[in-house]
Amino acid sequence: MSELLAIFGPNDSDSELIGEIERLHPSRVTVLLDGVEGDWACDEGPTGEALRSRMAGLLALIERRTGATVTGLACRREQLRGWRFDREVTGRQPVPA
Repeated sequence: MSELLAIFGPNDSDSELIGEIERLHPSRVTVLLDGVEGDWACDEGPTGEALRSRMAGLLALIERRTGATVTGLACRREQLRGWRFDREVTGRQPVPA
């Protein structure tokens, strides 16, 4: 079983990150949404709505293209304290966790 942390930033190329996730064949993926305001889930404005739509699409796309189970979505690394990942994927390159 392979545990992957996928870190998406506000300006990252989603398609490149999805491709990298797919290449690694993880069993489970947790998504960290890095660099956005903490109230995005409650933001009723166009920015919050666009971000929620992006995240919903990304989570579904990860599951569909990789067959992995998406275990959750975090907005701060502190929320993942105690979690263990085999790999991390960012907008740059995968690194050992």
